Amino acid sequence: MNKLAEQYKGKIRLKLKDELKLGNIMAVPKVQKVVINIGFGKLAQDKQWVELSGSILERISGQKPIFTKSKKSISNFKIRQGMVIGAKVTLHGARMYDFLDKLVNSTLPRLRDFYGLDLKKGFDHHGNYTLGFKEHIFFPEISMDDVDKIHGLEVTIVTSAKDDKQTLTLLRAFGFPFKKDKK
Repeated sequence: MNKLAEQYKGKIRLKLKDELKLGNIMAVPKVQKVVINIGFGKLAQDKQWVELSGSILERISGQKPIFTKSKKSISNFKIRQGMVIGAKVTLHGARMYDFLDKLVNSTLPRLRDFYGLDLKKGFDHHGNYTLGFKEHIFFPEISMDDVDKIHGLEVTIVTSAKDDKQTLTLLRAFGFPFKKDKK
């Protein structure tokens, strides 16, 4: 079992139960899944780029991505129905905890001018947190030799928390570095 999963089951759950003043240990919020998403944008017509970004996403997540297709045609964006416009990976279980551990301990510290995650952005008021990366090169699996074009990606952490306060408390317990709230 992963180190982060063991910490959650051993220490973090008990700490969160006391901190959130919950009566039952089963009411403590937990991470349900992590979704990593890439949108191709203007490069959707380039088949070679679609394959390359799929392999990049596979190296980052350790799992083969699903290519998402457009549901309808949009002429202004040169998109046809059924055209591949993005790729996504949904992580559960051990791979999810491995990715979260890698994200907190190696990827976020590699960001330039990083002073912590923003408290005002990313929360959706339903217990989920989304963070975006403008460049995919911050992940340790990507070497500079493999970089042809730089693209962004989005990571969504889906939790069982009821509100933003519980989500923030859970993510802080996992070690996510948030900026200090200046009021």
